Order: sequence, then C-alpha cells, then structure tokens
Amino acid sequence: MMQKFFNVRFLLCLILLAAPAFAQRTMTVAELAGFIKSSIENKLDDKQVAEVLKKTQLSERLDQKTLAELLNLGAGPRTSLALRELSDTSGRLPAPDAPSAPPKPKVVIATLHPTPEQQRQILDGIREYALNYTQSLPNFLCNQVTHRNVDPSGTGNSFREVDKLQEQLTYFEHHESYKVIAINNQMVNNKDHMKLGGAISEGEFGSMMYEIFAPESETEFEFDHVGTWDGHRVNEFRYHIPKERSHYSITDENIQRTIIAGYHGLVYAWADTSAVVRITLQTEEIPRDFPIQDVNVDLRYDIAKISDQPYMVPVKWDMHSRDGKSQVWNWAEFVLYRKFETSSTLKFDSSDDTDTKKDDQKPPVVKKQ
Repeated sequence: MMQKFFNVRFLLCLILLAAPAFAQRTMTVAELAGFIKSSIENKLDDKQVAEVLKKTQLSERLDQKTLAELLNLGAGPRTSLALRELSDTSGRLPAPDAPSAPPKPKVVIATLHPTPEQQRQILDGIREYALNYTQSLPNFLCNQVTHRNVDPSGTGNSFREVDKLQEQLTYFEHHESYKVIAINNQMVNNKDHMKLGGAISEGEFGSMMYEIFAPESETEFEFDHVGTWDGHRVNEFRYHIPKERSHYSITDENIQRTIIAGYHGLVYAWADTSAVVRITLQTEEIPRDFPIQDVNVDLRYDIAKISDQPYMVPVKWDMHSRDGKSQVWNWAEFVLYRKFETSSTLKFDSSDDTDTKKDDQKPPVVKKQ
C-alpha cells in the first residue's frame, strides 16, 4: 500500500509575517539573525520579508561583519537592501552584548497538591527552561531511525511496517537538518528528508517546545497533577493553542495543500529542575475536507552525553494520524548522540539499530475522534 505524502512542521516565521503584532517591532541583532535564517530556510517571499524589516527597529548596532554574514546566507535582493538600510540607521547604537549562558531554570519542589500560587511559580520555572532550551544545546550529530506503519483496516489493531528510514540529523547553530542514509537497510544518496513520501515530521529539537511557551502564543495552561515519569516526580500541565495563534502546519503534497491546525496536550516537567521530559500534542480545528485528520504526537526527552557532558535531548517520538479509513503510526528514536565535527561520518549496522523496551514495540490502539 502506497502512503500519501504529508508532513507536519512548525513554521514560526511564516505566521509572524501575517501577524499584526509584528508591525513596528524592536529586535536585537540576534533576533534579526534568527529571523533572516528562518525566512531563508522556509523560503519566505522576498518582498514580504523586506516589508517586515522596513517596519523593524534595532536596539543594537548591526555592524558590517554581521551584515556580511547575513547577506551571505542567500537573502533576496529586497531583503538585502533592507538589511543594509538597517545597518546604516543603527550605526550609532551600542554594540550587542556578548552572549551569556542561559539562566538556570527556577527550581520549585512540588507538593502533591500545590496551591494556585505554587502552580504559577512551577509554570514560570518550566517556561523559563523551555524558552532557553535551544540555547543550551551544543552542535551535535545523532542518528534518527524512523519506522512507518499503516493499518488499512482503520481499527488500530493491524499495523504493518511499510518502511524504515535511517537518517543523520545534524544540529548546528540551533537549526536541524537531515541526510537520508538508508531506506529498509539499503544505502541511498541524494534523498530529500521532506520528499520521502508518507508521513514526515520535523521541529522536534526546540520548535515544538518553544511555541507552546512563547509569549506570542498566549497559550492557555491548566495544572493537571503531580505524577511520576520514568522514576522522577513530574509536574503535569494541560495546554491549549487555538488555530488563530498556532504555527503547526500539515501539508498534503498529493493535493498541494497546507493547513494550520490548533492543538492541545500535556507537558511533563521534572519537579526538581523544571526540565521538560515529555510533550503530547493533539490537533484540532482541521477542515473536514482535508485528507489528513487526527494527528497526535508524543515527544519524549531524556539525558544523553555529548562529549561526556549530559544534555536533555529528544529520544523518541510517536505520531498517529488518520488518512481516510487507514490509520498511520510512525515512531522514531534518536540514538548515538555525538559532537559535531567537520570530519564526522555516519555508520549504520544492517541489523536493528535501536534497543527499545518490548512494550514500546507494540503500537497502541488508536481511537477515531
């Protein structure tokens, strides 16, 4: 059975272009650089990006060295002209401060029944951790192994594996990129991650967590309960982002259509450090005539060592969806985290690449909504 090609991702900058609140915004040089990089990666319209820059004021000087670096990223002619104008008008502003280490999250030891004020303090600590998360990550490589499964019966009880993808994931300067290495243990070349067919996901390394806690999302949070996850006490919060404030996109390449979906779910965070260890996501407000429905994601984090230093990183995600009558279930693991070096290479064993718990191998029953 051939899977339809669709992908889900967070388009953080694409939606910002249409947001009225973006007008007359003041940016730091770091924020400007992040915006330009994202606009190029997401192939945003040169004219629209330039219009945003014309309505932007810098709080710091955009020096010639940084300007040249931004121009070399491949911005369009109108964006390049707008960047030069920003550099000229910011000439008398102070230079950007030297980057500092992200602040440590607030530590709030939870009780089993925290008061409303304690719940607010706990949430503040988790938010601080989430918004600084990507700044704490080093440049690294890891292997992503994705298993894609389909249940044509639609019951959720008869999944069969369609294929297995093996990819090298590079995380460099807070951006993730993928290189497809093998499909069903057969080595391949020049395969685009987002053109593999079937269900593809990206944004696990920070975008998903960031949007939930970003101020502009105005996310609605509600304390759920204190529980236990993988032997640690965790605080669990329910969250909700409606469609009008969401950047979560779903694309069906077969009909060349992209929609934005609202979503809700749960955030699990260690009680003693505020570190986020699990995020669940359930889509809502998907148009009834759109082929892909009921997208659900479960993203899990754990500690991995990179150059002998421990970091909290994604270790597994599950994604369920419905395509007509069929149920689709994909799961992936991130393994072999290691430091990014120009000489880094990837080696895969032809045998099973992951060491997972037996109960994780059985797909859960997916109920139609």
